[in-house]
Amino acid sequence: MHAWPASEVPALPGKGRDLRIHDTATGGRVTLVPGPVARLYVCGITPYDATHMGHAATYNAFDLVQRVWLDTKRQVHYVQNVTDIDDPLLERAAANGDEWEALAERETALFREDMTALRLLPPRHYVGAVESIPKIVPLVERLRDAGAAYELDGDIYFSVASDAHFGEVSGLDAEAMRLLSAERGGDPDRPGKKNPVDPMLWMAARPGEPSWDGASLGPGRPGWHIECVAIALEHFGMGFDVQGGGSDLIFPHHEMGASHAQALTGEHPFAKSYVHAGMVALHGEKMSKSKGNLVFVSALRREGVDPAAIRLALLSHHYRADWEWTDDVLAEAVERLGRWRAAVSRPDGPSADALLDEVREALADDLDAPAALAAVDRWAAAQAAGGGTDEGAPGLVSRTVDALLGVAL
Repeated sequence: MHAWPASEVPALPGKGRDLRIHDTATGGRVTLVPGPVARLYVCGITPYDATHMGHAATYNAFDLVQRVWLDTKRQVHYVQNVTDIDDPLLERAAANGDEWEALAERETALFREDMTALRLLPPRHYVGAVESIPKIVPLVERLRDAGAAYELDGDIYFSVASDAHFGEVSGLDAEAMRLLSAERGGDPDRPGKKNPVDPMLWMAARPGEPSWDGASLGPGRPGWHIECVAIALEHFGMGFDVQGGGSDLIFPHHEMGASHAQALTGEHPFAKSYVHAGMVALHGEKMSKSKGNLVFVSALRREGVDPAAIRLALLSHHYRADWEWTDDVLAEAVERLGRWRAAVSRPDGPSADALLDEVREALADDLDAPAALAAVDRWAAAQAAGGGTDEGAPGLVSRTVDALLGVAL
């Protein structure tokens, strides 16, 4: 599977700061100090509908992580998956009278278009679940053979008891785990499971549903969590720098993925840090495909909204915050974009050296994009007041905003 084209990242003078970011597993701020190549895995979409603002906000957050790392003169090895086989995809295809493969391909293509329009840097490896099945099957067999997985009516489940570190990512108690498992694709009430929250690794073939050769597992398809583990282990191995996604993935997805990998390898941790973006609401409820309360990036683009304004709307909220999309949020972003473009269109202006430093510091401080926007606002206001004659300033502001915030002025 191929990703989308990369937009050029302008070079900036000097060097950025190491990123201090909130780590879900420890509950506190950590300073990320990767090696020369920083390694980032972000969980991708299940492609049964178009990219909505919740998706865009999450991927925008991890685009900022990449941009901060690039500004420290590191390379970034970014991997993202596509869950192109799962129950919601099959259910939507059946409801629409679509072939599931065609639906997945169509929505994945639209996702790529949206990411390109928003100028989000692409992953080096963009990997589908279906293409990963030959690598998933041996991992499930290894877990089963090691006693970390068990069979139940033909399905294979992971035993959370096999990982001594289970629970360290989310920090949840057993009851909270059970409730979230039920809400987020698990089956805690299925009789015969060793632990209610044990997740499925391999689903035996069901009548009328697609299945693949599972070798000694029998025909079937993979569970959700083992997909990301197989992809991350192939490209990174254990101990990569950041596992990222929306906060709704903390449990069960990231908790289970960590335990799968730790049981497979005997090593800990799966990822050095776990970083999660907040949820975006509409009309008082979290945007979700199941509820249908969605604002789509592609729909806004069709209406003629500048993707740079969409991106500024996302940047106006801290990545970890839960917030609500409104018409006012977008209108403010459109107005801000106009002010910034007017400010950099002049031949000179106030010195931008301090601005570059402020934006770097804001983003290094747990990706504080609102503070970075405020710094650019101040420069634009000073420019409007006629506060300087530095001929290089407008160009430096444009490059700073482009390189660190991903917004082309």
